[in-house]
Amino acid sequence: MNINENDFFREVTMRICSSLFIEKSLWRALNYIKTIMPVTGMNLHLFEQDMTEMRTIAYATFYDKREKLPLKMGLSKEATAKLKYGLWKTKNVIIVNQPEANPVIHSVLKKVGKSKMSVMLMRLEIEGRGLGGLAIFADGLNLYKKEHSHLFSLIHEPFAIAMSNALQHMELLNHKNMLIDDLQYMNRELLHISGDVIVGEKFGLNEVMESVRRVAPLESPVLLLGETGVGKEVIANAIHFLSPRKKGPFIKVNCGAIPESLLDSELFGHEMGAFTGAVKQNRGRFERANGGSILLDEIAELPLHAQIRFLRVLQEKKVERVGGTKSIPVDIRIIASTHQDLEKMISINQFRKDLWFRFNVYPIIIPPLRERKEDIPALVQHFIERKYKGMNYHAIPTVSGGVISQLKNFHWPGNVRELENAVERALIQYQGRNKKGRLTFEDFMLPQQKSVTPILSEDNNKLLKIDEVMRMHIQQALKVTNGKIHGQNGAAELLDINPYTLRARMKKHGIFYKKKL
Repeated sequence: MNINENDFFREVTMRICSSLFIEKSLWRALNYIKTIMPVTGMNLHLFEQDMTEMRTIAYATFYDKREKLPLKMGLSKEATAKLKYGLWKTKNVIIVNQPEANPVIHSVLKKVGKSKMSVMLMRLEIEGRGLGGLAIFADGLNLYKKEHSHLFSLIHEPFAIAMSNALQHMELLNHKNMLIDDLQYMNRELLHISGDVIVGEKFGLNEVMESVRRVAPLESPVLLLGETGVGKEVIANAIHFLSPRKKGPFIKVNCGAIPESLLDSELFGHEMGAFTGAVKQNRGRFERANGGSILLDEIAELPLHAQIRFLRVLQEKKVERVGGTKSIPVDIRIIASTHQDLEKMISINQFRKDLWFRFNVYPIIIPPLRERKEDIPALVQHFIERKYKGMNYHAIPTVSGGVISQLKNFHWPGNVRELENAVERALIQYQGRNKKGRLTFEDFMLPQQKSVTPILSEDNNKLLKIDEVMRMHIQQALKVTNGKIHGQNGAAELLDINPYTLRARMKKHGIFYKKKL
């Protein structure tokens, strides 16, 4: 054989390094090697379980594609011993021109239905660590000579590197698949906990859920408005899980819980060395939400400098890490929530008007619990079923109708969250002491509410309904403010409620009031 060794090494190396996909690289190398020596195929193998199993990482062959090599096969005790004390102990290429004489080759060929073949084996190692083996084979006996084994030994290094990269690539893919599986599992759990069943969706939250179903399939930003504890996060979950992005990540950010000094880094990420302690690159929450949705809870708590950067995310769908110079595109759906009056904050320069205009595309007002008391029985039962499991009760405690009536008469300033805490307190108080299995009103340990003088109709005989009282009260507030709703000295400020909530109540009670000039 008159082959230039440098040319052979270079040509094989170029081909084995030509693709990230190891089988494509093997195929290209195989097509070149067949012009130099007899060859039908080549395989990369790992030997596992103390060398009792052989796993094929990749292979390329001129055989019919239907003749697939088993990806994993067990080895006989004799083959395992031969591996441990033969191939695994030598750095030389092993030529096997008579398979019956070699237990390893004979065992493998027998399982794939081949017998008359010539094989060359080479142990692959990198930095002294054994990785696996490379086998090259051809149909027929006594085909390989020392000249072939010498050329084969020259390409040890590129194949060892290729195998090392292939193993790392497989490990990364495995981790990626595990993360995807974990993400899907967590999404299913979130959906089960709060996304697939919204307590009250057919009663007090009926209009809210209609809005959710209308906007969820779209890409528009959504602004959730409502008092603390009304369930804004639950509604955000529903929007995400009813959207085409439901298989993507759902990242939640409590804007008021992140220290201002860390806010930029948390939201937008940072490059290594961007500041003291930035020992590695970090993706921000916006990047982590790529392909899914992000909830910015209590967005009113964002400081002005972060609002400016957030505006760019909304406008251009790009982020720039702290200390970075490159814009990174992000495909995200924005959901924001707040209990604050943003228009009032704009008037005192605490919130940017241009940012408000950008994400105030589709506001959804979530009513407080005191305005949807028909949901209280279902909510109480929901929280009992969810919380009693961890309290070792033999049976689910029940609540009598009289207790439910008393709960409905409570004002619930903390909304659904306060009711949830009250149910948990009641279960703790219960402790199985009531043989009838019923929770009493005292178990809920609610604070005493101030007594109120009932408001009667003009004939002083009939107690006015809640809606009638509310309608009269709103009309009186509008009369005092000359019809002004928003801003300083407006009716919303006078009544100490969000302007959006006031407008929703005006619509509900048929109040149409124009500001007088």
